[in-house]
Amino acid sequence: MASIAINAHFTTTTCDRKTSEISRESLKSFVGLRKRTIENNQSISLTKSLPIHLTNRKLNIVASKTSPKLTGRNLRVAIIGGGPAGGAAAETLAKGGIETYVIERKLDNCKPCGGAIPLCMVGEFDLPLDIIDRRVTKMKMISPSNVAVDIGQTLKPHEYIGMVRREVLDAYLRERAAKAGANILNGLFLKMDMPQEQNAPYVLHYSLFDGKAGSVGEKRTLEVDAVIGADGANSRVAKAIGAGDYDYAIAFQERIKIPDDKMVYYENLAEMYVGDDVSPDFYGWVFPKCDHVAVGTGTVTHKGDIKKFQLATRNRAKDKILGGKIIRVEAHPIPEHPRPKRLAGRVALVGDAAGYVTKCSGEGIYFAAKSGRMCGEAIVEGSANGTRLIDESDLRKYLEKWDKTYWPTYKVLDVLQKVFYRSNPAREAFVEMCADEYVQKMTFDSYLYKTVTPGNPLEDLKLAVNTIGSLVRANALRKEMDKINV
Repeated sequence: MASIAINAHFTTTTCDRKTSEISRESLKSFVGLRKRTIENNQSISLTKSLPIHLTNRKLNIVASKTSPKLTGRNLRVAIIGGGPAGGAAAETLAKGGIETYVIERKLDNCKPCGGAIPLCMVGEFDLPLDIIDRRVTKMKMISPSNVAVDIGQTLKPHEYIGMVRREVLDAYLRERAAKAGANILNGLFLKMDMPQEQNAPYVLHYSLFDGKAGSVGEKRTLEVDAVIGADGANSRVAKAIGAGDYDYAIAFQERIKIPDDKMVYYENLAEMYVGDDVSPDFYGWVFPKCDHVAVGTGTVTHKGDIKKFQLATRNRAKDKILGGKIIRVEAHPIPEHPRPKRLAGRVALVGDAAGYVTKCSGEGIYFAAKSGRMCGEAIVEGSANGTRLIDESDLRKYLEKWDKTYWPTYKVLDVLQKVFYRSNPAREAFVEMCADEYVQKMTFDSYLYKTVTPGNPLEDLKLAVNTIGSLVRANALRKEMDKINV
């Protein structure tokens, strides 16, 4: 999560602020990786799994009268990818009467990811508190000249940013989907045969890894009525439907085990570094995990220099991570904008496969899970709880709802990234703005709850003036630097 100033008025998601009443318990000590039991957290009813704004009404089934009824079986849907998008989609489908299959190759997935989730996600997706490693209540924004601004002063006692490890979160969501009835297959998706006739099935080809066929797996096929592509930035499902390319960033991250006395500093604190040294178009981070910190950076424009930027990020934080040992190195592509095409026929893309990662912050976990759930809801409703076939019009309702809800957020954050990440002077102005208490309140409210926060007109005017002033000073500083360079 990045502290993206002035984006609050443009954030148009729908998570209910009821989540703000979440537990005020203090941070639990790390209890280690272990298999969780779902019994105490399961919620098998369909309405329980839906967003808060839907739980107080009966699910409206809007299947087309012309959609063929299924006899002797329910609708079959395959989800390629078992991350937050795939897990959330699978649970929604399984609870909605759909015969659900999830194909995921790496069940111990450790995607290189900052791992920040908004507070509203904890409540909206019923996440148990013991899968959250840290509750961040303080952040430091550090400028190119190493001016540090403390952020978090506007947070209420119960508010925090959750820090998770993807291997823990993803496994939990898959387990819960399995408990609801989804079939989780440890397999590698290879290709997909498109239906040659209307209402004919999609034939998926994959390698199943069950420990019996060795490292190559056993070749299998699966016939399904619809497919959800949740298989990340390099989505094979996207390629199969000709979804088009997009710009992408490379995220590079090192997990570093630091001495216990230094870990105390990061107990509830995250750091973000901006500057040409750590990234020409993104930022560097130090995020606390259970017993280590995640140090990383990313870039779109200079992918070949990613290791140089990572070294600079580590050097910026060197005094605070001194004596640390690198325990894992990770790298992964992150999409920069939605794909040109996100559905075709009865195939839809969600999460990173669809390109749902925000500019400036690189936030994608919440949007992945949310898109997976929304797509699943559209299928459940369109199929009358799995009793009818669906068509492209049913999936298009998911896209229309998604775009109406989130498209403005993506566009505004794109503009902000172009304004504030374009030069070191602009980044200095950005960090200066982050010191403003009003900016912090609006930013955190929009991030934590994914909802529109009413502003104060007088403060908004003051913010606009300060923004212009910061940019003017940044431009003046740039001119002075140009003189020195000449």
